Amino acid sequence: MRAAATLRAPLQLIQPADMTTAAKVFAFAAMCVGMFIALIDIQIVSASLREIGGGLSAGADETVWVQTSYLIAEIIVIPLSGWMSRLMSTRWLFAVSAAGFTLTSLLCGMAWNIQSMILFRALQGFLGGSMIPLVFTTAFAFFAGPQRVIAAATIGAIASLAPTLGPSVGGWITDHYSWHWLFFINLAPGIFVTVAVPILIKIDRADWSLLRNADYPGIALMALFLGCLEYTLEEGPRLDWMGDPVIVATAWISGVASVLFVWRSLSYKFPVVDLRALKDPNFALGCFFSFITGVGIFATIYLTPVFLGRVRGYSALQIGMAVFSTGLFQILSIPVYSFFANRVDLRWLMMFGLACFALSMWQFSPITHDWSGAELMLPQALRGMGQQFAVPPIVTLTLGGLAMERLRLASGLFNLMRNLGGAIGIAVCATILNDRTNLHFFRLAEHLTRSNDATNALLQGAGASLATSGNGQLLGETGALRQLWNLTYREALTLTFADTFLAIMACFVIATAMVPLMRKVAPPKAPSADAH
Repeated sequence: MRAAATLRAPLQLIQPADMTTAAKVFAFAAMCVGMFIALIDIQIVSASLREIGGGLSAGADETVWVQTSYLIAEIIVIPLSGWMSRLMSTRWLFAVSAAGFTLTSLLCGMAWNIQSMILFRALQGFLGGSMIPLVFTTAFAFFAGPQRVIAAATIGAIASLAPTLGPSVGGWITDHYSWHWLFFINLAPGIFVTVAVPILIKIDRADWSLLRNADYPGIALMALFLGCLEYTLEEGPRLDWMGDPVIVATAWISGVASVLFVWRSLSYKFPVVDLRALKDPNFALGCFFSFITGVGIFATIYLTPVFLGRVRGYSALQIGMAVFSTGLFQILSIPVYSFFANRVDLRWLMMFGLACFALSMWQFSPITHDWSGAELMLPQALRGMGQQFAVPPIVTLTLGGLAMERLRLASGLFNLMRNLGGAIGIAVCATILNDRTNLHFFRLAEHLTRSNDATNALLQGAGASLATSGNGQLLGETGALRQLWNLTYREALTLTFADTFLAIMACFVIATAMVPLMRKVAPPKAPSADAH
């Protein structure tokens, strides 16, 4: 029963009270580096999948798994990180995660075919995913009072900024060097984190006796549930959802496994994921807000590059430069948020951030086919500000009210909700793009008849031009019809992007209205041992 006692006992912190503030800040910064590289790698390949596929002689259907495999593996390991940190201790789990992430980054850059790349990316996501929630728990173990608010602002900024910068950084690297450096760039910071964290972080002890009473059936059910769910969400829009037998099978497996996992977690005395934390209203609401911000952050990161690539025909570098303004305005908002965070009720700051995000989506809605970086500047600036003012208060209000002994298990669930929100948001957006594009296309096509003077003028002008440069009248008419089809499809796709941004806006309007349901959590006072 030693494992049981350990799960119920408070965290046994070893040295935080004896560390100077400077030592804590440096140690926390080292962990933040690990969190940043793990998060940015989710999206760093998104603008360069075509180049990776070309380099590995793989088709688009195979290349998409370079991103999907990472996401599936990461979403499985994140909720396990609390239990694993009790098992191995925070510093050694973080060090092993950083070392594994660094090694698999090297292997990804050296991949010889698409199969090896997918395998190494899955290992990279699984081994590196634990670094993300561990930063949250360490921040609350190290800091108290106003320092805790600043630490939460830092990790909140990283959680939303790293995925946002991913396409920009990835596009620049691919354009100036090669896709291999998308992974080699992780080596230096990965080695630094692997060496620094075991030296600097000493906040708890390993307890290998937890292996005896571990909830192995719960772990297996959770892996089935989350892995199949992520596959269904990633591949569903491309494979026509329930029209594909594999999607049907994975959806059923995920559904059944989810029910069994919830039952197991609530009935087993020492589960690996603390679903009982959802009894706390603030934590339950915080998970909901984390889910919604995940929808907003990841769905817009998905939509904007797709628009610029499909409609505008931008290259990876051009896409990266066009979406860079979001990250820039978020960085500029950090000192503003930090100033108000210790002076204003965090619920008001969170409401402002969510409202900014909703307004950003509204500003996206009049999008046209000729929008470029200049037109995207205002909505992306609002989104960058919204992310900075929304995510850190959610972190503080959600996790700040939990007892330290529950924090590690609960933080994995909290981070899982953000990733699930991103996965579901991207899947829904991709489905809207598929379905609504067809609807808008047919509605536009209804007006493109011989009775439409503009249509006739376009066909005659294009047909005459193509007939002169081609092989006669028939070629000219065929080419003119193809050009008309392309123009109609482009406009239908653009209208669909507007619909999708409005759908995201609706989510944030609902979330903004629910903020008053959160109760205020006062930052605890720093202990006296921290005074020096």
